[in-house]
Amino acid sequence: MTQLELDDIQGYLLRGYAHMMYSRFVFLQVKEAAAVKNWLARSWNSFTTAQHVPKDEKICDNHLNIAFTNKGLLALGLKQQNLDEFSVEFREGMVTPHRTRLLGDFGSSSPDNWQWGVDSAQPIHIALMVFGRTDKTCLDYYEKLKCKFGANGLEEVLTIDGQTLPQNKEHFGFRDGISQPIIEGSGRKGPENDYVKAGEFVFGYKNEYGVYPDTPLIASEQGELNLLAADAEGSGRKDLGRNGTFMVMRQLQQDVEKFWDFMNNNTRNDDGSINEKESIKLAAKMMGRWPSGAPLTKYPDQDPGTINDDNNFGYAKNDEEGLKCPFGSHIRRTNPRDSFEDNKIKLSLSLSNKHRIIRRARLYGDPFEGSPLHRTPKGEVGLLFSCFNADISRQFEFLQYTWINNPKVSKLYNDPDPIMGVSEEKLRSGLEQNFTIQELPVSRTVKKLESFVTVKGGGYFFLPSISAVRYLSTL
Repeated sequence: MTQLELDDIQGYLLRGYAHMMYSRFVFLQVKEAAAVKNWLARSWNSFTTAQHVPKDEKICDNHLNIAFTNKGLLALGLKQQNLDEFSVEFREGMVTPHRTRLLGDFGSSSPDNWQWGVDSAQPIHIALMVFGRTDKTCLDYYEKLKCKFGANGLEEVLTIDGQTLPQNKEHFGFRDGISQPIIEGSGRKGPENDYVKAGEFVFGYKNEYGVYPDTPLIASEQGELNLLAADAEGSGRKDLGRNGTFMVMRQLQQDVEKFWDFMNNNTRNDDGSINEKESIKLAAKMMGRWPSGAPLTKYPDQDPGTINDDNNFGYAKNDEEGLKCPFGSHIRRTNPRDSFEDNKIKLSLSLSNKHRIIRRARLYGDPFEGSPLHRTPKGEVGLLFSCFNADISRQFEFLQYTWINNPKVSKLYNDPDPIMGVSEEKLRSGLEQNFTIQELPVSRTVKKLESFVTVKGGGYFFLPSISAVRYLSTL
């Protein structure tokens, strides 16, 4: 059985920090590499690890993690020969013509309109992730760090604050973060089908294919190499990637009013009044879960109401025809579980697990209360989405391009992901995009989907191990 080196893995990869209700993501630029490396040499033991904290130990008020862009590693002095060992996706970044097509970043979501993540006079080198049990503990900790940025060779580019709302609901009103793979060797428990080989998410361990993922090995000697472990495949080279991973970040603005107006307008009573029950049901059909988090496969008719984190279900036996949870719903198409196209259950699970991601999300913008059908946010709201994967192309990008944006996936013909995949280009061209609800004797089609989510920024980062942080300080 695989055993992860938890004390060398940064904590945000394995732990969602649910008890840390507030966070500030600080995007930094390296101005003086020598000073930054001195700071890393002094601070590496300040970064929170994935090691489990005993219940009787004093609970801390803060967590801290760090990640680097390709340009950030270059700014620190990592040789180009060693940078070339990283995947092409990480090196090229999220903003290229090819990536834009893959991810569907057009129209309002075009990088031309992004608030951050595009190469400019102030490229982002480092993402410093500050977490606090409350907004005060978070921001107090951040201020202590910030006052030393200049002396440590760092310049702040921007910050984004994120928080967790009561019942862990996102701005559309649905409980979030329920379906997560369990990394084998992490010590976490859950349904058997949720266990995924560590190498899907962490370098230095075998993945679902039974091989080690491509990891950035040291090609040209530099720095204190004795701080790094040897390549697990036995090449004799040092492994900069071991116990690290890639982190994808996307700032996703949510148009809450537009979302619920669409649900209301497609479920109105004959007299034109809002049918709240049917409106919520349509939104649940699109999401694949009820606002409480309860899965449609187990509760097809109505939301049980109480908070529900049930993730122990499949589709093959209980909902083969999509009559409970539509084929095109967000959670079914992004994780088909045991119903991957027309494959048998065992093969379906195996194929699905080769495209999983560890998903993290923090809400930004002023939270608002009340029924989701009648909410009016005070300003821009959304998700600061993060995910971890060892293979950006086969995991995050595959999900986005093949399962979210593709309108012809899983027995569907003109159905993009109704939450994340509606194309503004097609909307401007007058082309309909639909959502099909499987019913007997005839399926029902909700026509003219609208776009509810806009990308405002993003980037690809390397989340190194604690050992690798120490190594980077010696370049």
